[in-house]
Amino acid sequence: MKHEVTVKNKLGLGTAPLGNMFREVPEAEAMETIQTAWNEGIRYFDTAPFYGAGLAEMRLGEILSSYQRDDFLLSSKVGRIILDEEEEKEGLFEYGRKNKIRTDYTEDGTLQSIEDSLKRLKTDRLDIVFVHDLSPDFLGDEWIAKFDEARKGAFKVLDRLRDEGVIKAWGLGVNTTTPIEVALELEEAHPDLSLSATQYTLLQHERALERMMPLALEKEGGLVIGSAFNSGALLGGDHFDYKEITPEIKQRVERFRNVAQNHGVHLKDAAIQFSAAHPAVKAVVTGSTRPDRIKEDLQTMKATIPAAFWKELVEDRLLSPKAPLPGKFK
Repeated sequence: MKHEVTVKNKLGLGTAPLGNMFREVPEAEAMETIQTAWNEGIRYFDTAPFYGAGLAEMRLGEILSSYQRDDFLLSSKVGRIILDEEEEKEGLFEYGRKNKIRTDYTEDGTLQSIEDSLKRLKTDRLDIVFVHDLSPDFLGDEWIAKFDEARKGAFKVLDRLRDEGVIKAWGLGVNTTTPIEVALELEEAHPDLSLSATQYTLLQHERALERMMPLALEKEGGLVIGSAFNSGALLGGDHFDYKEITPEIKQRVERFRNVAQNHGVHLKDAAIQFSAAHPAVKAVVTGSTRPDRIKEDLQTMKATIPAAFWKELVEDRLLSPKAPLPGKFK
């Protein structure tokens, strides 16, 4: 049985940065960011064991455990078990906790992952569960074998938990479109809400528009959009899709910046409104460790963006003419 998931203002807080992604975030700064999100009215929070080897979940739990559980939506992810054994880290979360992480998409691993997340989050339930990084960008050629493991394990148990009312929805949480497309077409599993990071944004959306977005509508499988700024690239950051930005992407960003300047538009406003405009999208989650940026994000949906801005993006082939546009400019 599928449940309707409604997110206030269509905006949620993504907590990957709070797991010390790319840098060490002081505890006080992380706590202030989460508290600011709550104070400003955000009531959907997305996290994962992978974010700092449990650090983001623990930080989120410290704040949210002070509030009534029925007053907010909470999603986390399965597919990785955090171990007590430690090791030196590198990559996205080299500044996170040192605990080793085991990849596990089996039924037992899924149940253990949920149980461990509940403890770190200091809560009694998750509303939404995403099967995390079941995708070639993390698993390489092994992703097909791991997808089969999840199909026999995680997918079945999450279907059951959803049908029993233990969770409201489940799906995949990935940075590529293919796994979501494959999952939506399975006969034996019924994902109803997936998280697509980096794939439906101003900077890249053509591939998503070909199959993922239409399938999500056809199968009544909604989407949460993550990394609407493509790891900060659109806003002048040094990373694109969690890797070092390339000169080609920098040039593309500069073209967007020029069009935005011509029309007096903030790219942050345009990015979030664009990702939220597709009818398959239930929410957009933005991540930050800066409390003032949380307030900025919430103002984006109220910004007025002239139709001429969108028109110029389409004419300059920066935006697909197939993409639904925000508000009255659809």
